[in-house]
Amino acid sequence: MMKEIIADAEARMGKSVVSLEDAFKRIRTGRAHPSILDTVMVSYYGNDTPLNQLANITVEEGRSLLISPWERPIIGEIEKAIMRSDLGLNPSNNGSTIRVPMPALTEETRKEYTKQAKHEAENARIAIRNIRRDANSDLKELEKEKAISEDDHRRGEDQIQKLTDKYIAAVESAYHAKETDLLSF
Repeated sequence: MMKEIIADAEARMGKSVVSLEDAFKRIRTGRAHPSILDTVMVSYYGNDTPLNQLANITVEEGRSLLISPWERPIIGEIEKAIMRSDLGLNPSNNGSTIRVPMPALTEETRKEYTKQAKHEAENARIAIRNIRRDANSDLKELEKEKAISEDDHRRGEDQIQKLTDKYIAAVESAYHAKETDLLSF
């Protein structure tokens, strides 16, 4: 029972870090990267479909993306979807492909994106600490029910704390990497 609580906490903490990395992908840097368009959904035959399932996205000259749709008629919908996204991008359509230049980031924009990244990292830290609290209360409940001893309870809390420290360190590492990426000129 105790092992299940610890395994569940570890899985949930891992998901928090993965979620943070996804959030960081949506915060653009000055460089072009196809993952920036991962959240763009295109209306395709009445269904919202991820852009990367409708087109090939490649980096062109480091500062722009080239989108080659697999079906030509969908090109207008792709362009509209990119403009509707809150990424601040202006695609240009030449009839067969779409070019998306990455605007250079101003110092003010970089600071704003760094603030946003810090906020996302703090949300991940809070989520991890909440998972620790839940796991510790589950262990306490097991001790009350006499399912585990006091020593097992303490060992379980120590393991949970080690997991917490590990995942908080992963959040810090991801945040510092994103911050460095955003502030590098």
